[in-house]
Amino acid sequence: MLSLWLAVILVPGILGNSDVVKDVTLGFGEALKFCREESQLTEDKMEEFYHFWHDDFKFEHRELGCAIKCMSSHFNLLTDSNRMHHENADKFIKSFPNGEVIAETMITAIHNCEKQFDSEPDHCWRILRIAECFKNACKEKGLAPTVEMIMAEFIMVSEP
Repeated sequence: MLSLWLAVILVPGILGNSDVVKDVTLGFGEALKFCREESQLTEDKMEEFYHFWHDDFKFEHRELGCAIKCMSSHFNLLTDSNRMHHENADKFIKSFPNGEVIAETMITAIHNCEKQFDSEPDHCWRILRIAECFKNACKEKGLAPTVEMIMAEFIMVSEP
């Protein structure tokens, strides 16, 4: 789910975990190409996702929450009630190298954020708020990967 993606992106705290979060973030981001149309994202809004970890990233547009919801659904990370599917999220995170090291931490962080915004009736807005909460929690704990880490990996993967 969106939280999972955020968790993956934010949880690199414990020595080298930022690499795991970077990997999970990039893996989760693969679903964006499938979700652009469904979530009504413009090219500009899609471009914003590359800057998710940047301090200036704004959590203002509902369609970003819809995109994260779609991406989470793409990987079967949401329940029927659009909440994080804990077991599937755990498997998803652990599917990345060293994911077992941070899976529990990420899932707990996302779950704590979900509880804060559980009363929000609009799933896209709620998921967007959860993502922001997750990012802030990761930043506060020093777990977030740098934008440079994400971009460097993205460039390396893009090169032939």
